Parts: sequence; structure tokens; C-alpha cells
Amino acid sequence: MTGARTDGQAGTRAVGTMLLAAVTASTAAAQPEPAAVAAERVTAITSMVGGEGPIWSPDGTRLLFGSPLGGVWSVPAEGGPPTRVARDVATGLLRLSPSGDQLAYLSDKSGNPEIWLWSLTSGSERRLTDLGIRINALSWAPDGRSIAFSALRYGQFDIWTIETATGAVRRVTSDPRYETYPAWTPDGRSLLYFRADDRWADHDLMVVPAAGGEPRVVASDRDMFDYGTIGTRSKFGYPLISPDGKTVLFKSHRSGWINYWVVSLEGGPPRHLSAEAADQSDARWSPDGRWVALASLSNGTQQIRIVPALGGPARPVTTHVLGVASSPEWSPDGAKLAYTLATPTRPQDLYVVPIGGGPARQLTSALEPALERTLVVPEKVSYRSDEFIINAYLFQPPARPVARLADRLPGILYIHGGPTAQFSDTYLVQAQFLAQMGYVVLAPNIRGSSGYGKSFEDANNPCWTHCDLRDVVAGVSFLRGLPTVDGDRMGITGNSYGGIMSMGAVAHAPGVFQAAVPQSGYANWISFQEYNTELQHTKLNAYEWGPYPDSAQVYRRNSAIFSAHHVTAPVFLIQGDGVTQAWRPGVYPITASLEFAHALDRLNKVVKLKSYPGESYYVGGRDNSRQVLIDMVAFFDQHLKAGVASGRRTAADARP
Repeated sequence: MTGARTDGQAGTRAVGTMLLAAVTASTAAAQPEPAAVAAERVTAITSMVGGEGPIWSPDGTRLLFGSPLGGVWSVPAEGGPPTRVARDVATGLLRLSPSGDQLAYLSDKSGNPEIWLWSLTSGSERRLTDLGIRINALSWAPDGRSIAFSALRYGQFDIWTIETATGAVRRVTSDPRYETYPAWTPDGRSLLYFRADDRWADHDLMVVPAAGGEPRVVASDRDMFDYGTIGTRSKFGYPLISPDGKTVLFKSHRSGWINYWVVSLEGGPPRHLSAEAADQSDARWSPDGRWVALASLSNGTQQIRIVPALGGPARPVTTHVLGVASSPEWSPDGAKLAYTLATPTRPQDLYVVPIGGGPARQLTSALEPALERTLVVPEKVSYRSDEFIINAYLFQPPARPVARLADRLPGILYIHGGPTAQFSDTYLVQAQFLAQMGYVVLAPNIRGSSGYGKSFEDANNPCWTHCDLRDVVAGVSFLRGLPTVDGDRMGITGNSYGGIMSMGAVAHAPGVFQAAVPQSGYANWISFQEYNTELQHTKLNAYEWGPYPDSAQVYRRNSAIFSAHHVTAPVFLIQGDGVTQAWRPGVYPITASLEFAHALDRLNKVVKLKSYPGESYYVGGRDNSRQVLIDMVAFFDQHLKAGVASGRRTAADARP
């Protein structure tokens, strides 16, 4: 296992060395960097830490974590080389048993998502469940003899338990609503979980005897849509019970921000744990129950703070200027916190910091400093759009003099997915690549983005690609005001909702952009109702627009395909070929981008489409992701760097 770690690190170092050598040679020759070299470099930069974790060993000497390099790794808490302890263990829902000798995890390697156990002492594994159902959450009982999980078997998500020794399964709940994310009380007698309504917006915090019985409502929360209700990364997450079993933490939007609230297990009015105009996540009780560690996100920067459990001012644990600190975990003695930290030029690494004061210790290193110095540090900027202040990241290529108009660079609007998501202080592969290829990139958090309060998040309901398009067009005006940007050469791209917006931008604001690369977007929400197999998409549309077909006019208005005749910009549509998990039928291939391509082609527009093999609708594999970058920049170069005057309309003329 040590040898596997050494080989993996040596391979990473070798790739970094080769990339640096290529960059150095290119610079020395004073030639533009080849797209293939830059694409290889930016896609090769991968965090060592990912998936679930970090997880402390019971004696506090080591930390376990899942890794994109494969399997589960371990690193000494006082520092030292990481070692891979399990190669074939999936990192989804990774949970360490109370005794510290077994890892539970979720994997579909047997054909369906099932719970597996891996022994840290013997290295052996076994499949614990064989139910052929959809499992989305699990947690160990305090005595390690059982695991609670939420799963879909009889047409609904219920709470279940399974004995780890015998495999005996018990169905604990049977409400027709969505019952998910179970957590045990410290005495092991009861289970807490969340019960969601059919809209996935209203939630009840429930408690039920672990052996089965009548559930009881502990607290209720309203109007917090959870896109991940049936996934493995719910916004609500697990109920967080205090070590003494008396109080429970849960998230709520009731203050206008996602903050934590505290309620007695016996019920009663919840109280705010630590009110702030920021979104909170990743809360963890200290072992003695006196403190709560949590992550606090404000304008893309996320810090770790600790808050007195009884109330009082929060105390910062991290103080970085730019970065996203996540996943705080208390050491068993409560003296330290482990957490991860990512920045715009560095994938996340693992750190440990003493609570009593002192510097944090970095335990993993994802990137060589020399390679990091080749990356662009974005500038945080803002601009006005209607009554909103839009915050954004500006990626500029390495500084060079701009003496005349011909020296100015094309601009690109890069739009995030969601739309209820956001760009934050993390590594953005495509923005980095495009900046290094000579484009000025603006990555805005347009209205509808999370992280800026509930009213801002709801501000594009139900007007996708119309009201929020005004923020995109205002971003174009911002770029045109920069001395480095040629306002006649503007492109737009993005993935998922970024692809939807890219389609909508060229259809609903013709003339603003001179090229578009929509990635895995959707242009026709009417036909979408026929082929969509993702329930979360249906629930999101219904929450923000109203259910279909009652709100069919909204669905049609938000569909770029019905304005395809307005498109003037060349369009390059990118998608995966639609492969799904073996245990799901899915749709193959997904018709969304193809449908828009055919609509544009029938109208004699300039359009091309490429489907990348072995992917779902979204392209995520490293080789394909690298090729996407190369293909994308070739298209943008052809249409934004060929020296052809655009005759574009002004942003004001094209205001949607």
C-alpha cells in the first residue's frame, strides 16, 4: 500500500515536471502556448482530497479521507506522507464505525447501490445489503451493531436499519412523504431524520424509536427547496444531535440566509445558533458539546468558525483572504480541528489546526508551487444590474501592454450551473484555461445564485434566461469597459445551467455575443417533459416556475429553441453521449443539445455539435474534459480571433 502511494505521487510529480518543462520551453521560445499543453496542465491539477472526510481515527493519531486518486487514504495528524489504505473502496457516504475498525460505504459495483463494509484490520470487505434499491444516506449506531439508512423500495424513501452481524433488515418508517438522512441519538434508542413534502420545500425534523413506532415532529421548516433531497448530498443534510442527546441542529432559510438553528429534542421554538448574513454549512458538535464548528460562506470566501453552543460570538479558526475552507472535524479530544482548504489556484488540501491557538498544519499537498505560479489569480469585482449588485471573478491573461485597439483581447462570460449554485474561491478549470489562451473571462454570480441570501436566490423565479440574462448582458458591458478587452469580440459558455444560459443568451439577446459554446444545456422545456428521467430537475422547475402543464406558458417562454430564429452568433454545442448507470435505463442519447442543433440547422444558422463518448450528459472524465477545452478554444479562436469585425449591437440595444 505504501508502494502504491509512492507510485501515485511520483506519477503526479512527473506530470507536473513535464508540464512545467513544456511551459518553460514555450516561454523561452516566445511563442504562444499550445492549447494542448495548457489543457493538459489545467486538467492534470487534481486534489488529493475528495469525497467524504476527513475522518479522525478513534485515538486521534491519524486522519482518513477519500481521494480522486482512488480509494481511501490515511495521513498522520502530526504530519507525514499519506498512504493508501484501501484501493477498491468507493468514497461515497464513507463512514467509520464507532470502534474504528470498519468503513461503511455506498457502491454500485455489484450492480445496484448497496452498503459495503471494509475492515481496516484485515483489509477484507463484504457487501452488507443486497436489496436492489436506491440508498442515499447511512449512519452507524453508537454501539456499531447496526446501520441506519434511507432508501427507496416501495415507491417512497423510508428509514431502514440493518444489523451488521446478521444482515437482518428492518423498515422503520412508512410515511408516503420523503423520509431521508437518519441519525442516531447517543443512546441508540431513537433515530432522527428529515421528512420532506412532495415539493421538496417544506421539511419536518422527526424522531422515531429505532425499533419502530410512532414518529414525532421535533421541529418544522418551510420554503427551503432542497435539490438534493433524494441524492447523497442533500442541502439539509443529517440532523445534528448534541453529544448529550438533548438538542438538535438543523439548517433553515427562515432568516433569509442558510443558518443553523437549535431545537430541544423534546420540541419547542428553535433558536438561532449564530445569526449572520452568510450561508452556513458543515456544522459539527465538539465532543464535549460546548462548541459547534461550522463553515461560513460570504461572497465566495468560506471560513471555519467555532460558536458557543449556548450562544455568543463566533470565533474564527481560519483567516485566509481568498479560499474555501470546508468539512471541519473535531479530534476525539476536542483539541484540534481538521478541515480542507481550496483556493482559485490550488485544489483542496487537508489541514489540522489547534483550537487553543497556533498555526494550521498542512497535511497534503496537491500542487507544486512552481506549477501553481503558472495559474491566474482572479480579481473579485462587482457591477450593477437593475437593482442588484452582481459579484464576479475576473480572470485576465498575464499582463501585457495594450498600446492600440488591435492589442485588445476577446472577452468571455462564463456562467455557472444550477442556477441555484455559485462560483466561489475555488479552482475553475475552464476559466483558467481560457485566460491562459488569451481571453478575458468574467465568471459572475448572477441573480438566482446561492450564497447571497434567499431573496437574491429567488430573484430569477420564474424567468430563467430572461431576467437573469440582464445580469449577463450587464457583465458584457463591464468587460467592454476594461482597457484590455475588445468589445466587438464577446463569447459565452458554461455547463448545465451555464449551457442553458448560453443558449438563451444568443436566442433572447441576439447580437450581444459573437460566439457561444453551450455545454450540456437544455433549450426546449416542453419536449424535456417527455425524455427527462431526473426527478430533481422536475422538482426544481416546478418550485421555480410552477408545475407542468399548469405553467406551460412559462416553460415555453424560458425555452431558447422557440427564439432560435433570432440567433446570429455561431454556436458550438457540447454534450456527453448520455451513458447512465447500469441499474438505470436513462435516455441514450439525451436529445437536448441535438434538438437545439437541429433547430438552428433548419434555420441555416452556423452551428456544430460534438458528443463525447463514455459520459453522461455532462462531460467529466479527464481525457474528455481536456479535449473539450481544446475544441472550445479552437471554436472561439476561429470566431473571436480571426480579425473579422462583428457589427455587433450594443448591450443597451440588446437588453432582454
